[in-house]
Amino acid sequence: MDTNKIRLSVLDQSPIRKGVDAERAVQETIELAKYTDQLGYTRFWVSEHHNTGSLAGSTPEVLIAHLAGQTENIRVGSGGIMMPNHSTLKVAENFRMLEALFPGRIDLGMGRAPGTDRITASILNPSNQFKEQDFVEQLMDLQNYFHDTGEPGTIQARIRAIPQVKTVPNMWLLSSSGQSGLFAAHFGMGFSFAHFINPVGGPQNVAIYKDRFQPSQDLAMPEANMAIFIFCSEDEEKVMQHKAVMDHRFLQFERGSAITPIAYEDIKNETYTLAEQDRIRYNRQRVVAGTPEKVKARLTQLANDYGVDEIIAVTIAEDFDDRLKSYKLLANLFEL
Repeated sequence: MDTNKIRLSVLDQSPIRKGVDAERAVQETIELAKYTDQLGYTRFWVSEHHNTGSLAGSTPEVLIAHLAGQTENIRVGSGGIMMPNHSTLKVAENFRMLEALFPGRIDLGMGRAPGTDRITASILNPSNQFKEQDFVEQLMDLQNYFHDTGEPGTIQARIRAIPQVKTVPNMWLLSSSGQSGLFAAHFGMGFSFAHFINPVGGPQNVAIYKDRFQPSQDLAMPEANMAIFIFCSEDEEKVMQHKAVMDHRFLQFERGSAITPIAYEDIKNETYTLAEQDRIRYNRQRVVAGTPEKVKARLTQLANDYGVDEIIAVTIAEDFDDRLKSYKLLANLFEL
């Protein structure tokens, strides 16, 4: 694949760095959106997480409206709206309003995980049964609401998502297992594989999605991308420290302990059991961290393996300037 044809996008979770509060984390997301818009990135997605002390992104539908108003060209969307937490009609109305405000620039990325623990999810939506069929029905209903095509005799035929606008957001299904790739193929939606969550099986799942894709009113041909943690720096010491912090952050999550912002100085003397070292080796597959040429070579390989021409970068760094610099180096590498 010609590396100059690889498009780059952003998934931002509004990470709360050590010594920084949630308000500052959200402001950094805004700054990053404006910066990557200027750099020529394709899309900027924001996430939905709940009941966590390390990520401030909980309401993408609110944040998208502000980000789209602060940017000019970049597509802005959700990565994603966790559908089991929400009324389908309300999602349709939120994103129809966003389309009314910013026609042709909105992405609706959707997931079927709650983006939190089961207890919090049950409070967000007390009627959530965590059933796969419920998610499938939500996707069907969503398409009906966006196109006003409810089958006669169904409740969707009697309800309209307001405001009624001519454009429809680009719809994507997000997956770390591949199952949603089958749904995306069936409904004719885009498919984004979360390599930053699961580094195994992504290329095969994208291939299955493409093979089974059925064109829809919104998408004639399959469209896929992959998302991965990326940190690019010309300073090899910073790269080493970044890897160490990410190693610890992943283990912190897997232990089920409270996820708190950490810095390299907090964990530089940590020792790990053999089992933890095995997990570190596995989790490092979720991250591309290195100097520019090493990062370019690895991302080019991944794009070829996945058969995609778009990579979504998820970058968390102890220093905000290092985060901005990483995105700048990536843009230069792929000549955005």
